[in-house]
Amino acid sequence: VQLVESGGGLVQPGGSLRLSCAASGFTFSTYAASWYRQAPAKERELVAAIGSSGGGTKYLDSVKGRFTISRDIAKNTVYLQMNSLKPEDTAVYYCYGYVNGLRYWGQGTQVTVSS
Repeated sequence: VQLVESGGGLVQPGGSLRLSCAASGFTFSTYAASWYRQAPAKERELVAAIGSSGGGTKYLDSVKGRFTISRDIAKNTVYLQMNSLKPEDTAVYYCYGYVNGLRYWGQGTQVTVSS
């Protein structure tokens, strides 16, 4: 089982990024998936989550209306579309899956929002 994130980078305030989390070794759509983030000197926090196929979504209050979590079943990938980015969104973003009783994390991707 492996989760590999991509799509991070440097963006100006108000800009957009789309993060991808490609899964291998299991069918991601049969499990819930989440995105977390961790800023320097802060605890890791849940940003967004999506249920298994047909499941709902939930978001951190501060990103509601700006971020959207989704999945592409055919590509076995989960996405996080981030719009109207703010400097306080700067963090390392991690993909997370709980598969067959085990916790799996991706390696993280850095998102920096700065002018």
